[in-house]
Amino acid sequence: MAWYDGAVVRFYDRVDDALLRFAVIIARTGGKWVFCKHRDRDTYELPGGHRETGESILEAAQRELYEETGALTYRMEPVGVYSISAPGNFNGEESFGMLCYAEIESFEQELHSEIESILITDRLPDNWSYPPIHPKLIEEARRRRFIE
Repeated sequence: MAWYDGAVVRFYDRVDDALLRFAVIIARTGGKWVFCKHRDRDTYELPGGHRETGESILEAAQRELYEETGALTYRMEPVGVYSISAPGNFNGEESFGMLCYAEIESFEQELHSEIESILITDRLPDNWSYPPIHPKLIEEARRRRFIE
């Protein structure tokens, strides 16, 4: 059983900043999607990760975007707050993150993290790392008109 089985994803306009533990970025370049492939998985995911001590949530998003895609120049903006509740995640407690959108202009040639590769594609992947979560984040960004 994966930690995300039975996950419920919710969206908020805002929550207390101290609650924001994660940043996830919907990334595009040249009209195409940018996804990450972790070296230990055969699936694709949106760039993102944990907020580190002392970071603002947007600093965490910028760091994760660079670490996981090699993005050097980009335009990023927050989409909104999301939460995930799942029986296998944080004892079923609601955990909060910031969803961002980024248009990447240039990439570093080499990745320096746990990410094996990035995928730049016209279409959404069939093999998601977190199937009940990431498609809902993209759907919400569309609803809020960040992407078509």
